[in-house]
Amino acid sequence: MKQSIVTLDMEGVLTPEIWIAVAEKTGIAELRRTTRDEPDYDKLMRGRLELLRRHGLKLSDIQRVIATLRPIEGAKSFLDQLRPQVQVIILSDTFEQFAAPLLRQLGWPTLLCHRLIVGDDQIVDYQLRIPEQKQRAVAAFKLLNYNVIAAGDSFNDTAMLREAHVGFLFRAPESVKAQCPQFKPVETYGELLKLIAEAAK
Repeated sequence: MKQSIVTLDMEGVLTPEIWIAVAEKTGIAELRRTTRDEPDYDKLMRGRLELLRRHGLKLSDIQRVIATLRPIEGAKSFLDQLRPQVQVIILSDTFEQFAAPLLRQLGWPTLLCHRLIVGDDQIVDYQLRIPEQKQRAVAAFKLLNYNVIAAGDSFNDTAMLREAHVGFLFRAPESVKAQCPQFKPVETYGELLKLIAEAAK
């Protein structure tokens, strides 16, 4: 068996989309846009920050919404079955200030993500950990001689999937599947567990 490491996206794979939940709670429809809709992450985030400013939404307002969220049904069980078999790292474009309530419910898996710049409860900017962090993290694991198996659901996951030895699209929308036919689409955690086990042999 090879020494393998699994890299997973968080939102859409293990947890609901945080910004969609905020959009539904606040009624700000424009916040529903995610990396499934806009591949340019900086453009997406600049738009979100402007919407927050315009509507007077603070970090604590968003954190209150996140506190009501639960992982996707079956996600905790999936991780519990996967982690004894192989190392798992979550690579996400979420932020440290958002993720903790969901990570706690998932049993505190390792997460590499970005950070918000906050002043007086106002989100004033965001700071990428590094540009292209998902792809570059996978490249680094490969340099450490790991067999990397990746799964994601959005356009911003495709560089990670391409860099990995094996990449899967998990419950991805048709638009992503149509543009990325080289990645096997998977719809259930059970099927993903099986495919990961095969790729780790």
